[in-house]
Amino acid sequence: MNLAKVIGTIWATVKDEHLDNSKLQLIQPLTEEGKKMGSVIAAVDTVGAGQREIVFYVTSREAALSFPEPLLTPVDAAIVGIVDRVERYQRNS
Repeated sequence: MNLAKVIGTIWATVKDEHLDNSKLQLIQPLTEEGKKMGSVIAAVDTVGAGQREIVFYVTSREAALSFPEPLLTPVDAAIVGIVDRVERYQRNS
C-alpha cells in the first residue's frame, strides 16, 4: 500500500458500467515523511475519502479486487483506506 493526499475530484457523466456509483479522485502520492512524490494519479475511491485527506491506495491488479467483478473492472489505482495518524519510530543505534 502507498500513501497519497486527495487533491481533487474527477466528474465523469459517462464511464464504464463497472464503475457506476464509484467516485474518482485525483491523488498526489506521498513519501512516508508526507512529501510529494511522483505524478498525480486518478484513483477510484472505495472508502469515501474527502478533499485533503491522507489515504492508502493500491495499484495494478489489487486495485480491482474490491469490486464485484475484478477481472472486468478497468481500474489501475484504488483508494482503500483513510489515514488517521502516521507514527514513525526511529531505531536507536
